[in-house]
Amino acid sequence: MNTSKREFLKKIGALGASTGFFASNPLVSLANSDNEKIDFGAEPKKKFKVSILQTTDVHCQIHPHDELFWEDGQVVFRKAGGYANLHSFIQQERAKAEYSFLIDTGDMFQGSLLSVKTKGKAIVPILNSMAYDLYLPGNWEVVYNKGPMQELMGALFGNKVCANMYHDLGDGKRGNLMFPPYYIWQINGLKLGFIGYNDHLVPKRQSPGYSEGIIFAKPEENLAYFVDVLKNQEKCAFVAVLSHTGLSQEIALSNHPFCEGVDYILGADTHERVRKPIQGKYAKVVQPGAFGSFLGKLELSFDNGKLVDEHYELLEIPGEKIKPSPRITKVIEEVEAPFRNEINKVVGYSTIPLYRYFVIENPIDTMVLDALNWKMPEIDIVLSNGFRFCPPLTSRDETGNVPITRGFIYDMLPVDSLVRRGEVTGQQLWDWMEGELNNVFASDASKRFGGWVTKFKGMEVRFYAFGEEGKRIQSMTIKGQAVDRNKTYSISACEREGDPADVVCRINNVKNVKTAQFSLHQVMLGYLAENSPVTPSPRSAAVALDAPATLLTQVHGVDYEFR
Repeated sequence: MNTSKREFLKKIGALGASTGFFASNPLVSLANSDNEKIDFGAEPKKKFKVSILQTTDVHCQIHPHDELFWEDGQVVFRKAGGYANLHSFIQQERAKAEYSFLIDTGDMFQGSLLSVKTKGKAIVPILNSMAYDLYLPGNWEVVYNKGPMQELMGALFGNKVCANMYHDLGDGKRGNLMFPPYYIWQINGLKLGFIGYNDHLVPKRQSPGYSEGIIFAKPEENLAYFVDVLKNQEKCAFVAVLSHTGLSQEIALSNHPFCEGVDYILGADTHERVRKPIQGKYAKVVQPGAFGSFLGKLELSFDNGKLVDEHYELLEIPGEKIKPSPRITKVIEEVEAPFRNEINKVVGYSTIPLYRYFVIENPIDTMVLDALNWKMPEIDIVLSNGFRFCPPLTSRDETGNVPITRGFIYDMLPVDSLVRRGEVTGQQLWDWMEGELNNVFASDASKRFGGWVTKFKGMEVRFYAFGEEGKRIQSMTIKGQAVDRNKTYSISACEREGDPADVVCRINNVKNVKTAQFSLHQVMLGYLAENSPVTPSPRSAAVALDAPATLLTQVHGVDYEFR
């Protein structure tokens, strides 16, 4: 090698040392070689272990919070989560591991007053301080619309993947993918591949306006292709799907031939707590709960380039038995300071714990329905969507009751929509309810939505959750009288951005639709101001004849229990 070339390569090597230029850059190896032989590093270990650590659906719950567990057939509450605690816990786990890889599989920017007031921007420095390696956008990442979502995801330091979100060029024409479809982690001479999928039903499940400009495709359209790329072209020793489609959809995917070659589906969206991997025909499925209360840990053992063993754990993040990370604590204090007084302002009280974990009825939605009924007593039926968020609220203050803060109103209703009302026939209500029940309990797991049963007041429904599609309802009454399918009834629910003018809570062809000048938050604040303390005990408006009122998951037919 001539002198001028050697000096040039040495300068490149020095530049790399000072700027982080590829540590394994072959130019650097050349510069440090006296015999002009390229040195690609020491021979990789033949036996080693890696830990893949997963969080998901934190929904901006940045502090330790009450969490609900199902133990010995009853509800138990413990403190859990908080990003500062989560970071300390993750650091402890990473210290134990030979190699580790940290991922978050979505719903990072929506779910609290802080996130709404800053349109998710306050969460970015927290996530960047957590040092995630890889991100998947979730169904709620679109809540601030396409452009802001791109900015938020782009501001994160970690890599991103999603193989089914396309730019909409108009008239249904697909542009390019919005994110890289897969990511390859190269570690110790091996490749581990990750393919990402968001829920293709986002425009239907949520307000259509949120995802305007984005086309979502089913994972089946290209999964086999990308698995082939990772397995046969890139020679990955392990392939995982990062999925934000819900546990039912993920189980269905694990049994689909397109999934052949996938080792694990690392799932999200439905907040399920999978403690033992669910074995599908082609892949295993896990999901690590929600709200930062848990960490999923998948430990993989490799020997001579092959995966020889694996072990999965769902680890609880203690809310009070761990020293919070000072670094994350400082970041949280800084981003929250301008909003802290509003977040902590008490706006009402409940005499009972508030939570939203049961599939059919729960105290939070009962409180929402009571508030709507208080504001509009003339309406026959008021409705509340089957949301899954937020964490429970159980701690009592000196009054002996549970204080409800302004921040908690945003936790349980992050989208403050105007209230909409209209008129439907009894037949429309019956058909709509059959459809909603099938969204939750469809025998074909691929047809289940990620939400729970829509809640209602003024109507009573008895049904078979696991009955035949279109024939689940056994009885329906309105204000104590059997529904008259030819009669017109008034309904009310919150408006969904982007819905046609004749749609209310996914009911089509609603007549005489009117949008009120008050929002759901205003209704809640007024109701709590005049009626606290409230006691929103579920009143069995919806009763499953083949499932308990304490049903905690829509998943059935596999070895799984939510607890």
